[in-house]
Amino acid sequence: MAVPESREDTIVDITVVGEGAVLAAPDVLRLYAGVEARRQSAAEAFTAARAAAARLAGALREEGVADEDVRTVELSLGPEYESYPKVSAYRAAQGVEVVVRDLARADRVIDTVAGIGEEARLNGVSFELSDPAAALAEARTRAFRDAAAKAARYAELAGRPLGRVVSVAEEVRGGPQPLALAAAGAAEDRSSLGPGRQSLAVTIRVGYDFAQ
Repeated sequence: MAVPESREDTIVDITVVGEGAVLAAPDVLRLYAGVEARRQSAAEAFTAARAAAARLAGALREEGVADEDVRTVELSLGPEYESYPKVSAYRAAQGVEVVVRDLARADRVIDTVAGIGEEARLNGVSFELSDPAAALAEARTRAFRDAAAKAARYAELAGRPLGRVVSVAEEVRGGPQPLALAAAGAAEDRSSLGPGRQSLAVTIRVGYDFAQ
């Protein structure tokens, strides 16, 4: 009776690394924003921050941002010291991550955040693809072709016919690219928010055997 070949029995004669990259235009912006208040008491600071956060949530809703596209990412309250243990003030903050699915509206959303008052904070943005599947598929194709070409060349140099693929391992690179954003001038220098193009790269390690 023939014994099925196990993974442990597989012999890899050539291992090559293939790389493939695709440039794609992001279509989603993530805005990292929030509110911050400093007051003489913890209760006053927290109340002021929560009130500002409520104004921010309402303003984003009026601007057409869906509730599910606003996520709380920070909630903090603590003392600030003039010289320990003397407290000079209390700081409260609430941060949010806002997903803007229409880049044409990004400037208006940012202006909306900045317009809620002195408590507003703009902490940065990042761009991403809402559906990277097509770009990744093309990157995988390019990576595999790169690996196959290298393997064929090595087999030729070794004077052996190239056999089947016996192993494939993948690594994907790329993703949201953060961009710092200063609150001052956010509405003045809108060209700084250009999404550009994002690189999605796939690296694969492919093992081949030699044909018998």
